[in-house]
Order: sequence, then C-alpha cells, then structure tokens
Amino acid sequence: MTVAQMQQHIHVLYCQHRGWLHDWLRRRLGCSHHAADLVHDAYVRIMSSGRIPGPEQARPHLMQIAKGLVIDRYRRQQIEQAYLDALAHMPEPTAISPEERALTLEVLLRICAALDGLPGRVQQVFLLSRYEGLTYSAIAQRQGIAVATVRKYMLQATQACFAVMADLDASALP
Repeated sequence: MTVAQMQQHIHVLYCQHRGWLHDWLRRRLGCSHHAADLVHDAYVRIMSSGRIPGPEQARPHLMQIAKGLVIDRYRRQQIEQAYLDALAHMPEPTAISPEERALTLEVLLRICAALDGLPGRVQQVFLLSRYEGLTYSAIAQRQGIAVATVRKYMLQATQACFAVMADLDASALP
C-alpha cells in the first residue's frame, strides 16, 4: 500500500468513525475534551502501527485501541495522584518545583511501564518486596517458590528499572 493509499484509508476511517468513537469515549470518561484527546491518540496509534482495519473491523479495532488508552489514562492518573498525595505530606521546605515534579512523574510512569512489560510473577515479587517490605524468604513462602527464584525475579525487575534510568540519563546528554 502506498503512502497516498494509506492516507486515504485513514481519512475514510476517521470521517466514518470519529464521531462514534468520540461519543463512546465521552460516555466512559464523562468529558468531551478528554474523549477528543483519546480519539486523536487512537488514530495516531493506527497511523504509527501501519495496520488499518477493513470496514467490517473498524469499530472493534478502534474500540480495542480506545479501551487500552482509557486504561493507560486511568493508570497514569492513579500514579500521578499517589505522587501528589505523597508530595502533599512532605514538609514545605522539601517541596519540589513544578518542573522537578513533572520530571519525577515521567520517571515513575516509565518505570511503571517497564514493570508492566515483565511477567506477572516478577511484578508480584517486586511489589511484595518494595511496597509491602517483605523479605525474600517471606515472599518465597507466600508465592510458593524458592528464595533463589525470588532473587532472580528481583534482579529482572531491578534491571528493568535501571534500564529506564540509563535510558533517561542517555537522553539527557547533549
């Protein structure tokens, strides 16, 4: 398919389904502006993937993309709210600037995305260790796995976090 043909297919897809998708998202989000943002994001995903659905699959395809975007938005809001709640409990002299807050939130979102890319068991072990403060032995007992496996999973999760930080450091270089 040529670029011109692809553009034409996307144009037709947009003209035929934008209104329907916007209404569907508006009902779920309760906000026309957020719905419009996600409609835009859905079409950007289609263009970047290069997979344009046929007429019979257009709505199911768009709905699948939109559901994923709604989930991503919800997760981002949860992370942002947890971060803002933690900041609100900090004494005023240690409060950070809006720029530092935005950068920290971006790092948190990237780390969450990296952890989401790991197998479920690895994620569970990492969360039990870091957020519930369980020892490796306690995690192994709770999960029914060996302590060596807990170590292996923690290494995988930690490496994913370090990879995010290394990527951020590399992108910050001039």
